[in-house]
Amino acid sequence: MNEKEYIKDKSWLLVIEIIIYIIILLILLAFKVNKEATIAISLVYMIGIIIELLIDYYIKKAFYNSFKEKLEKLDQKYLITELLDEPSFLEGKILTNSLYEIDKSMIERINKYKSRTQDFKEYVELWIHEVKLPVSSLILMLHNRNPEQNKKLLEQLTRLDNYLEQILYYVRSENAENDYLIKEVSLSKVISNVALKNKDLLLEKKIDLIVSDISVSVLTDSKWLEFMINQVIDNSIKYCKKQRPYIKIVSKEENDKISLIIYDNGLGISTSDLPRIFEKTFTGNNGRKSSIKSTGMGLYLCKKLCNKLGHKIQVISEEGKYTKVIITIYKNNFYKFDDKED
Repeated sequence: MNEKEYIKDKSWLLVIEIIIYIIILLILLAFKVNKEATIAISLVYMIGIIIELLIDYYIKKAFYNSFKEKLEKLDQKYLITELLDEPSFLEGKILTNSLYEIDKSMIERINKYKSRTQDFKEYVELWIHEVKLPVSSLILMLHNRNPEQNKKLLEQLTRLDNYLEQILYYVRSENAENDYLIKEVSLSKVISNVALKNKDLLLEKKIDLIVSDISVSVLTDSKWLEFMINQVIDNSIKYCKKQRPYIKIVSKEENDKISLIIYDNGLGISTSDLPRIFEKTFTGNNGRKSSIKSTGMGLYLCKKLCNKLGHKIQVISEEGKYTKVIITIYKNNFYKFDDKED
């Protein structure tokens, strides 16, 4: 608040004061009050008005300027009520009391929606786990039958299991701080679990899985890392070449980080699609051309989970030749965020 703003706001009051002053002068003249008394009464009236306006101005200026400064510094603007001192004038008291009531109502509403969201999240997780049990049982049952007769069914069940995992980790990523645990994890064990999970599809597609230099430990959440690697491997299998396809997995250790490199000689990604591969539901040219439908959620979730864990993921590819996915895990400081989420 400055002088011009205040005077503009009080212009109507100043007009009324001038009218009252003129009326007082006319009354004094009508009663033939002597000149000295008229001047004295006029001065007292004017000085009183000026003092009243100055006091009102400086009290309100101090409050509103402080209000604006504190509000500008806050990232979460609704917390302003916690920083405000109680004003001494009525307008300020009405404002602060109203803000308290608005904040209280907002917080109650947010807590209500948080509770609903948490209930829904817990239900979805429970539902996914329940559905995964019969899917896993069906996969085991198919292994005990003639593989040639059940190839297509096994492939579809594996896809279904992968989609269930996608929605599970999508739900978890919304409340990530409650769902992951950073600790030292054996990279070879994680890769072994992923290889075992994809064994049937790798054999069916006749894809060679070449693994080397993974006998290292990393700071991460094992389940989350396993999910991310599985999404990358699933893409490699989905878009593999028909002749002599292979996937290479290797780790590279540097001073402060370990890079996990997953390389395949598949269809690759076009130059136009490459900048958009981490966007939600983006399938690109390969997704549109392929007979296997894609959700476009795999790499999006990988990027999101990497951001939560403090890891980094990047993709290098050349259409028709190869795709290389690099997941970088920092040794000591895993909080190296590149958080550019939706």
